[in-house]
Amino acid sequence: MKSASFPSVRVTPELRQAAEQLLQEGETLSGFVEQSIREGIERRQAQQEFIARGLRSRDEARRSGRYVAAGDVVTRLEKILADAKARR
Repeated sequence: MKSASFPSVRVTPELRQAAEQLLQEGETLSGFVEQSIREGIERRQAQQEFIARGLRSRDEARRSGRYVAAGDVVTRLEKILADAKARR
């Protein structure tokens, strides 16, 4: 497959310097930018999937008429958190 490139991005000298200072050994600025783009894409895909699952869940609840009270959800989440803290 033929490679492609992203358009040039104009940044302030301070932003470029900050990025360059954080490069790990052997890492290039272009590699850092590529990895940042990949991570941004993954994050946005995860957000879209999360929203889609929520909308499907909402639609299923409306269809079935089965809902869970917000207080019950909060109580369950608090228990999960307390259990996780106790395991530490």
